[in-house]
This record gives sequence, C-alpha cells and structure tokens, in this order.
Amino acid sequence: QVQLVESGGGLVQAGGSLRVSCAASGRTFRSYAMGWFRQAPGKEREFVAAINWSGSSTSYKESVKGRFTISRDNAKNTVTLQMNSLKPEDTAVYYCAAALYSLGRLTEGINDYGYWGQGTQVTVSA
Repeated sequence: QVQLVESGGGLVQAGGSLRVSCAASGRTFRSYAMGWFRQAPGKEREFVAAINWSGSSTSYKESVKGRFTISRDNAKNTVTLQMNSLKPEDTAVYYCAAALYSLGRLTEGINDYGYWGQGTQVTVSA
C-alpha cells in the first residue's frame, strides 16, 4: 500500500513558477514509476509527466515540454513537478500517482496507475 499526499499548489500569474510535491509512504515507493496528472473543470484527467523507478527516464505531455520538470528522490520518498512559464491553460487540479502495473517503467497510461493522491489546485491567472 502506498499513500500519496500532494502539496505546493496555489495561485500564480501567467509566466510564473510553482513547484508541486508528492510525499509517499511505504517501503515500496522506489519500485514504482510515478506520474503527474491534471484535471481541469469539465475535462477528463490527463497525463502531464512521468518518471521511471530510478529517475533515469522521464516523459512529458507535449504542451508542457521545456516548461515542466519531473524529478524524484527515492531516499526521501518524494516526487516533484517543477512548473515554469505557467499559462492559464495549465490551471487544474494536479494529482500524483504511482504506477502499479508497469514494473517500474515509466508509463503515460492512466490505467497503469493504481495509487492516487488527493490532488492540489494550481491556478494560473492571465
């Protein structure tokens, strides 16, 4: 069992930066690939970024490439999403998730993720 708790969301102006973090409980954290997803009002939850178990491989939604960076610290059981050059269309609830079914390999498939945090709101004003 892995419990995930996000933090660090908030309100920022367009062009600004935010860092959202996810703290995980459980000794098996380092065996899972991790991902960040987001859900805007009236829209489906969508993939944002993923990282494999060791942190050696990452993947991003096309629209956030070059602006967002995902990283993890297996010693501290944390995964972080650094978001720069934020745009109003980045406004959403951001969720941290652990991939149960990918054997540690990074995956963009939402169905591969079995543990989810409660989400943290990110609002970008124009």
